[in-house]
Amino acid sequence: MTSGRTASDAQSGRVWKKPPFIANPWIRYGLVAITLAYLYWAFSTLPFDWQRIAEGLPRAGKIFGGAFPPSFERAGLLWTGFKESFQIAFLATMLGVLLSVPIAVMAARNVAPLPIYLLGRTLIIVSRSFHPVIVAILFVAAVGFGPMAGILTLTLYSIGFVAKLLAEEIEEIDWGQVEAMRSVGAGYMKILIYGVFPQIMPRQIGLSMYQLDSNLRASAVVGIVGAGGIGGTLMNAFGRYDYDFAFAILLMIIAIILLSEGLSGWVRKKIW
Repeated sequence: MTSGRTASDAQSGRVWKKPPFIANPWIRYGLVAITLAYLYWAFSTLPFDWQRIAEGLPRAGKIFGGAFPPSFERAGLLWTGFKESFQIAFLATMLGVLLSVPIAVMAARNVAPLPIYLLGRTLIIVSRSFHPVIVAILFVAAVGFGPMAGILTLTLYSIGFVAKLLAEEIEEIDWGQVEAMRSVGAGYMKILIYGVFPQIMPRQIGLSMYQLDSNLRASAVVGIVGAGGIGGTLMNAFGRYDYDFAFAILLMIIAIILLSEGLSGWVRKKIW
């Protein structure tokens, strides 16, 4: 037997082909034609100002030219901003993960009654509905400039991601372990603690590490609108045309993300 062919196919000269995703050729090619027509319409109706783009290329070259070599002379200011960004990301991740666990239980259909399930799903949908920058603007208006707005923003952002994936993980657990605990008279909380949580704990740790990575990146973005962290320093550097210092900040962001990615990969290997 050869790959993808049986002995009878080899003798008859037939070759197996993977069936198309959409069997009906009229529907398949019709969708392709509609997609191409939409792309043409979308690009043709967008208001591209080619003259402005052409004039902006020399300015872009000036910006990139002024960024080399990067300047680390204000290392104290750079370190202060990154320390604040890390504190925001870490606290937001801790709060978000802690709040995500009960919300995920509420949003898992196999362990929550329908009214609680709908409430949990509503909380997840609301927390996932807005970009962190929009949420940061709202919290800056509510609690003022500074790290508190960033912590609240990234906490809400963490809930939307972690709670959703954790709820789906709870819905896919091995139900036999839960039935075994029910058969000996275990209560609801004991079933969660000893029957549900041990099955999702590796996934929970992996999600927490990933969310910390994501929050480190997002903390630089929300800082641009005044929610604390290195983002404010980066915005001020661009505003003062300190492109070399701005480039140093960008390099530090990349270095921190690479370091956190390596650390999270090491932790996941130790867990699994």
